Amino acid sequence: MIYRPMYVDKIMAYADTPFVKVLTGVRRCGKSTILKMIMEKLQTERNIPANRIVSCHYDSMEYGDMTAKQMYAHLKGQLSPNGKTYLFLDEVQEINGWEKVVNSLASDFDVDLYVTGSNSRMMSSEISTYLTGRYVAFRIFTLSFSEYLMFKEKYDEVGNPRTELADYVRLGGFPATHLQKYSQDEVYTIVRDIYNSTIFSDIVKRNQVRKIDQLERVVKYTFQNVGNAFSAKSVSDYLKSEHRTLDNETVYSYLEKLEKAYLLHRCSRYDLQGKEILKTQEKFYLADNSLRYSILGYNADSIAASLENIVYLELCRRGYAVYVGKAGGGEIDFVATRQNEKIYVQVTQEINSEKTEKREYNCLLKIRDNYPKYVLRSDEFAGGNYEGIKTMHIADFLIS
Repeated sequence: MIYRPMYVDKIMAYADTPFVKVLTGVRRCGKSTILKMIMEKLQTERNIPANRIVSCHYDSMEYGDMTAKQMYAHLKGQLSPNGKTYLFLDEVQEINGWEKVVNSLASDFDVDLYVTGSNSRMMSSEISTYLTGRYVAFRIFTLSFSEYLMFKEKYDEVGNPRTELADYVRLGGFPATHLQKYSQDEVYTIVRDIYNSTIFSDIVKRNQVRKIDQLERVVKYTFQNVGNAFSAKSVSDYLKSEHRTLDNETVYSYLEKLEKAYLLHRCSRYDLQGKEILKTQEKFYLADNSLRYSILGYNADSIAASLENIVYLELCRRGYAVYVGKAGGGEIDFVATRQNEKIYVQVTQEINSEKTEKREYNCLLKIRDNYPKYVLRSDEFAGGNYEGIKTMHIADFLIS
């Protein structure tokens, strides 16, 4: 196991508190492994004996057709009579009514609870119904660029981060694809399997979607338009041009299901002048770049959008709420807020003309506040500041 302190340390801060620790995220992003790391830490650093640590993986056949009542009885029977029991419940959404079980255990016994899940039943709106005020949620992402470098150095030589960024863009950050040296085709085979199991288990089967080809066309359109503002109507119009009829409500429903399976992240637009969140022309970003390339094939023309996707996910990892900024007639790629902090970020693959330079910097120059402003790029450039705007290489920003 390769340690992921970004998550383990945050979660361990809540060990032995009455809160249920809920880990959510796309399939195979590393939630189960993070649970193992926490179990290991409890034994090595807090001297918790192994018999007071109980782990169940509910996507195993062992728990097939288990009811909530059976789950409760099974876990209750494993509680330690000598001190607190640490319960690690992996993929709990497989059990209907798991929330009531967890709520009862937390209320009635001396337990410390950790649960993971990877679909809509783990969204905060669903959990809060039963665990109001009793849980703390952690969104787990695929490997950050820093984590990717850490994983890679275990099996291969790591070069200059700026050079390595190209591989990270192409291969993505699913942990399973970086446990040893895989070819690009092997990586995409693994990612396609993750994609297929998510689509069919968490969306088609759970929501009883009958028109799978329609769903897959919406997926492909979304994957092709990462970083582009679009609406349900634009998806619907596109499908009409392919002689496929799909109404706006159905498109919205599919997008919502993809979001609830953690394959997509919705990024709303924020009007900097009116200071309000806009509900039109949202953007969507992928849980990992490799999803796009494994389904649509690798295309060098999509690198600019992929870089934007990577920066979006990094800002989310750092705990920011992220929006697309609308400023007059212009657009700022990201306005990221965190408590009293705010940063503005433009992302570009390269600046090779005065026109591109104006486009990237002028929007930021029009903002008359003192919050940090960044232009992130992946080409070579001289100088680091432009009238108070910090220019950084994307790789340097990701590992800063």
